[in-house]
Amino acid sequence: MSRLEYRKLISYNAAGSELRNKKKILIYGTCVRDEHSEIYAKFEKNRIPLAICLEEEHFNMIALKLASIVARIDLEEIIILTVDGSPHCVQLHHVAEEVAKIVGKQVNFKHFVIENKKVIEIDSKTIKTARYLSKIKRMIEKSDNSTKKNI
Repeated sequence: MSRLEYRKLISYNAAGSELRNKKKILIYGTCVRDEHSEIYAKFEKNRIPLAICLEEEHFNMIALKLASIVARIDLEEIIILTVDGSPHCVQLHHVAEEVAKIVGKQVNFKHFVIENKKVIEIDSKTIKTARYLSKIKRMIEKSDNSTKKNI
């Protein structure tokens, strides 16, 4: 596979034999493979790597495709790997949480972001909180007030 080719989630068979056999997938932002090839290589091992760029595909299309996979195959794990700080990549983590709601069953999602060439695992509570800007605002204000009181 050349550096320009990606196996894209959107065109992957939702119940393909490779998926039924491996039962582990890596869903990653397309820039991860090229920008962080060493990290990508570690996460790709023993998983089916499927690329997504939410600048190209709509959130709803990705959510439906992933929900279709999860509804058909009991996967052992789904790793979501993106760069931190991208407004498009952060949506991929939200897609995963939405899929878990849609299919109504326990899904073993693990979320990771790359920041300064380091991998950071992100828990689902953080991802759910990130959807609510008002909550984040209150958390920041509370933290700012706490800092001012301690000075």
